Amino acid sequence: MANMRTSDQKLNSILKSRITKTLAQTLTDFKDPQEMEIFLQDFLSTSEMETYTKRLAVAYWLKKGRSYTNIKQNLKVSSATIAVVQEMLERPGVKLALKKMEAEEWANIWAGKIRKFVGK
Repeated sequence: MANMRTSDQKLNSILKSRITKTLAQTLTDFKDPQEMEIFLQDFLSTSEMETYTKRLAVAYWLKKGRSYTNIKQNLKVSSATIAVVQEMLERPGVKLALKKMEAEEWANIWAGKIRKFVGK
């Protein structure tokens, strides 16, 4: 993806709301994670993708109780980044994302147990 720079000019608030809703609806319309991943790789720059994926991983690991040192070493992020994400943990959207991740993790664990139980 080409290196793009967005304008510093502010959007009209009504237009901003409409295009934000359009983006949210577009993301919702993807049918599976592979479709979403293709879109994100094409739409975001490599550095944007890395920033957002690291931010989500930091949030997830903080929720799981990992130390700053462990997160810094594994994800190659600064203490400042971890601190910013730590503050984000109380935001409703971040809480929702982590709840969905934990539900998926729980479902995968139980699916594995069930497969072992039924011998498949």
